[in-house]
Amino acid sequence: MNEPGQERESFAAFMLRMRASGVGGKELFAAMEATPRGSFLPSEWHALAWSDRMVPIACGETMEGCDLQARMIDALALSSGLRVLEIGTGSGFTAAVMGRLAGRVLTLDRYRTLGVEAQLRWEQLGITNVVARHADGLDGAAADGPFDRIVSWAAFDELPRRFVDQLSTGGIMIAPIGPGDDIQTVAKLEKVGSRFERTDLANVHLQALVKGAAEAI
Repeated sequence: MNEPGQERESFAAFMLRMRASGVGGKELFAAMEATPRGSFLPSEWHALAWSDRMVPIACGETMEGCDLQARMIDALALSSGLRVLEIGTGSGFTAAVMGRLAGRVLTLDRYRTLGVEAQLRWEQLGITNVVARHADGLDGAAADGPFDRIVSWAAFDELPRRFVDQLSTGGIMIAPIGPGDDIQTVAKLEKVGSRFERTDLANVHLQALVKGAAEAI
């Protein structure tokens, strides 16, 4: 178990890294600090709660390092009242943080177990505006849209043009784009009319989106 003093030091070091790279404001840092990241990780990984290392979680999945999570959430420019679609619930940490910054978050994961466990964590924290759904994230959630913001933690192999219609006018989508077995680019896609304007933010190597929802877990 990570000692409280160590966790505070780790969080302070994380904030310094982010500020040095020009990422994050007080609202984002406050939302992340109020969301105990260690409780979203398996117990053996608590000491890495505020490190930038990817960490294994249930169902053979991984949780991104906190630096990348902060960069991608920061790029969404969240504010109260916005409706957010998240693709890839994972442990539920990023949805919890976004729930503190936005109006409503719908998060999709192909593993039912991850969504159930995440929902329990949110309830323990008193977060009531985040909902997990067991679903294939490749096609989003058109029936629940339009959304003001969309974020994906798994990579699309090409520009996800079909998501334009799921965004409100001026909406933003943050997503890795590129082959699953190679380096991808995190892109900021802003809806202008019926198309995206793209700004590339960072290079990453994340899992590719997989078609279909897992039946067994």
